[in-house]
Amino acid sequence: MDLAKPHLDVGFMAKDWDAARRFWAETVGVAYEHFEKLGGGMRQHRFGANGSVIKVNHARNPLPHDGTVHRRLRLASAACSTPLLVRDPEGVEVELVPPGHDGVVGIEVLNATAAPTEAERFWVDGLGAAVVEPGRYRIGDSLVRVVHEPDLVAPTTRTAAGFRYLTVQVFDVDAEYERLMAMGFRSDVAPVSLGTTARICMVRDPDGGYVEVSQRAEVTGRPIPAGTPGTAVPL
Repeated sequence: MDLAKPHLDVGFMAKDWDAARRFWAETVGVAYEHFEKLGGGMRQHRFGANGSVIKVNHARNPLPHDGTVHRRLRLASAACSTPLLVRDPEGVEVELVPPGHDGVVGIEVLNATAAPTEAERFWVDGLGAAVVEPGRYRIGDSLVRVVHEPDLVAPTTRTAAGFRYLTVQVFDVDAEYERLMAMGFRSDVAPVSLGTTARICMVRDPDGGYVEVSQRAEVTGRPIPAGTPGTAVPL
């Protein structure tokens, strides 16, 4: 995969924006950048974290509860001298660690999988991650660790409360989408152009987790190509 940015981004859904804002800005200590209107009564609030973006999507309408493959976000923080485990308002575990602790210099995502071999094929062959050790992969300077949960239940919707998806930034979303489909991975949203901001698609990992593949103009430095338009950001 031809990465346009050497960091994964992460996406959360929040029922209470004020509580989420206090958690990320005050408890975690990451900087608020800006928000984007997604349509359908939803706003995406963006925080910067070691080159990654923490996207907190706040919905006007009530959010359902649903399963997720994401178990924890680890975040390198210069404010920490020892690891500190906190929970966001939806109960998601966020672990703050000193930079470099256990190899974490940016973020690490802990994912559950019912099929470790297929998960490795997705991360390594599909997304181009390097194997750090069995069950642990590096994309740019971000880490993904998978843990085996044989009875894992796949999520059924992207728009539920909590930790919902990951984003990888690329130079050519159409080419990456076609490659992933040819490898047998599942599509959730085919490539759509979101005005002049981005062109994105959404694919699902072997356990049903959601991964957004994004070609964002401000990241690539290139204009967004013409294509099927989208009326709202799928997330």
